[in-house]
Amino acid sequence: MVFEYILRQQGIDPAKDVDIDQSIDFGSTAAAFSEDQGNFTVEFEPGATTLESAGKGYVVASLGEDSGYVPYTAFSAKKSYIDKNKDVIQGFTNALQKGMNYVGAHTPEEIAKIIAPQFKENDLETITTIVKRYYDQDTWKGDLIFEKESFELLQDILEDAQELEKRAPYEDLVTTEFAKEAAK
Repeated sequence: MVFEYILRQQGIDPAKDVDIDQSIDFGSTAAAFSEDQGNFTVEFEPGATTLESAGKGYVVASLGEDSGYVPYTAFSAKKSYIDKNKDVIQGFTNALQKGMNYVGAHTPEEIAKIIAPQFKENDLETITTIVKRYYDQDTWKGDLIFEKESFELLQDILEDAQELEKRAPYEDLVTTEFAKEAAK
């Protein structure tokens, strides 16, 4: 959806101007591309870096850079749970912010060394390349505050893909109080 949204923003009609094969299982797109199925592929990491390292492709653009801050990861809880467990929500949010603070204060090399045990299938050089790419693209915000602008962008993308029948009010679905407190 993000890719098609970006294409439309550039005046390209995904239904008419390009042939997008969505029949390939997402986990198999890099392999299909390696076997000459298609001229381009959309990959999450480590797929993109693996293709590049193997000499089977090049990263030519970043959907994250081209789309803006799309909230790919958000945490949800029922209002009733939040109301009864503010300390748990704040503690969880504080822990996430601590991680974001670490990312903002360390080099890609330092970050890669710390997270490497979580990505045993990749060597340190690959992890470092990925982290450096994300770092250079400004992938990680400095805080966890889910801005209204990002919420509206997400709805624009969903609407553009005809997956959203009715827009939701930001104020009804998003609370930033815990993220703002964690950012202090």
